[in-house]
This record gives sequence, structure tokens and C-alpha cells, in this order.
Amino acid sequence: MRSVLFLALVSINVLFGASATAAQQSESVQVIMAKVARNQDQAQGIRSAFVYSQTLLLRFKRGDGKTCREELREFTVAPTSKGTHKTLTRFLGKYLKAGKLVEYTEPGYHYKSFDLDSDLMTGFADGFTNQDNSRDGLAADLFPLTSQEQKKYVFTLKGREVYRTKQVYRVSFKPGKNDPHEEASWAGEVVVDVSDCQPVVVTTRLAQGIPFYVKTLLGSNVHHLGFKVEYQKFDENLWFPVSYGGEFKLKVLFSYKRTMIIALSNSGFQRAKVTTSLTFEEPSATNDTPPNPESSPPSEPIP
Repeated sequence: MRSVLFLALVSINVLFGASATAAQQSESVQVIMAKVARNQDQAQGIRSAFVYSQTLLLRFKRGDGKTCREELREFTVAPTSKGTHKTLTRFLGKYLKAGKLVEYTEPGYHYKSFDLDSDLMTGFADGFTNQDNSRDGLAADLFPLTSQEQKKYVFTLKGREVYRTKQVYRVSFKPGKNDPHEEASWAGEVVVDVSDCQPVVVTTRLAQGIPFYVKTLLGSNVHHLGFKVEYQKFDENLWFPVSYGGEFKLKVLFSYKRTMIIALSNSGFQRAKVTTSLTFEEPSATNDTPPNPESSPPSEPIP
């Protein structure tokens, strides 16, 4: 009898201990992500004080893996009252014709009357890197970190570790049950700096449905959709996305198949002074890391 009673008490303690641990973890991750949300909400205003350079690489591959179109765009990005203004400073594109990549020098160039690659690439660039009312151009719902987006997701603290010499939390997320309209499309992980409660790396993958703007841009037959963004600290309370990339596949009927790759990098940050004109201070930090899409670089890179 005593043995049975002892085992029962042990079982109760284990169950209550597990429940307490789960509750503590839930509370901890809620506190962490609340701080992340607050910092992300504030970041839009802080980023409005900076001018920077942006490099965007777009690449389409056919079903056989051969690059059929590629564009390199470079911008100077300056703040406005509600978002940013991007000035194109360099452009170079290539399209595949008769087995060779042919260069062109203007966005939206059509080498034939119906050039679907050209139209999709232009929409691709605008849809994923020119989000309205954003200080970095990235769509807020691609990476659910703001207070508004976090309401749609469930977060789980996976642990604490060292990442690039810094202490970080690793947090996973998935669509929550309190999202009746299924607006939450992503699952993934966010690596959070412990001391600043700022995101360091965020990776996402499509968990359910397809976001409305993706359907509008590309239709519904999209597969393996996912993105990754990396942040870097440049000043007190200022973390900026320095690289952003994604890769997915599109199939339209039986004849049009494309692997679409996007890689964006931000660098050369300068604090802007707004008086009667716009002047610049010397940059406090730079990031010269080139775009790094998950696929291998093209065999005929753009110079």
C-alpha cells in the first residue's frame, strides 16, 4: 500500500511539475515576444532617420534548372513621412535567348510581345521589397514580429544558446487558433538577442494557405514558399535588416515552370539630418555582405 501511495505521489508531482514548467515557459516566451513586438513597433520610427544603399538580385530558373532571366538593381533609400523613397542607381538584366544570356539595361524590358518573365519579375520586385508604409520595404506579415501580427500566432521557447558569440533565445512560431480568417500563413523560428530582445535571424515557411498578396501576384499554384531575414545592430536600439532572401517554385498549367529566387542586402547606413535640405553624416556602421540566395550563384554572374 505504501509503495502504491508513494508512486501516486511521485506521479502527481511529475504531472504538476511538468505543468508548472510549461506555464513558466509560456509566460517567459510571452514576455520575450512582447518585448520584441514593442521594439519592432518602435523600430519603424527609428529607421526613418537613416539613408542607406540597397542591392536586389532577382533570378528565375526554368524547370531544367537553367537561368532564364536575372536582374541586379541597386538603390539609394531615403526616408519619407510615411515610408521610404528608392532611387535606382544601377540596373543590369539578362534574359535567355537561343541558349545564351543577353543583357538589357531597363527594368520591365520585353524582348518579345508577350514576355511573362518580365512582367512577373517586375511584380516580384515590387511586391516583396516595396511594401507601403515600411521603413525597410519588407512586408510586415512575412515575419510575424510586430504586436499586430503576433496576435495571430503561437510562440514556443525552444531554448537559450550562443549564436555568433551572443546569448540568444530560439523561439518557434506557428499559426494560432485565434485566427478565424486564417490570415496567419507562416511557421518558422526567430533567434532573439537576449540583452536587447531584438530579432537576429527569422526564417519562415508556408504553413497554411497562401497570403493574399502572393495569390494576387503569382496565383495559387506556388510551392516551397519561405523567406529568411537577418538583422544587425548599428546603434543603440537600432537593429536593421541587412539581408533578406527567399526561393519558391511556380507552375502555371503544364508549360510554365519557374524557380524564383530573391536576395536583398542593405548597407552603407548614414544618419540623415533634415533641415532645409537633406545632408548626411559619416556612416556609423556598414555591412558589405553581398546578397546570398540559398541557391548557387549563376554561371554567368552579372558584372
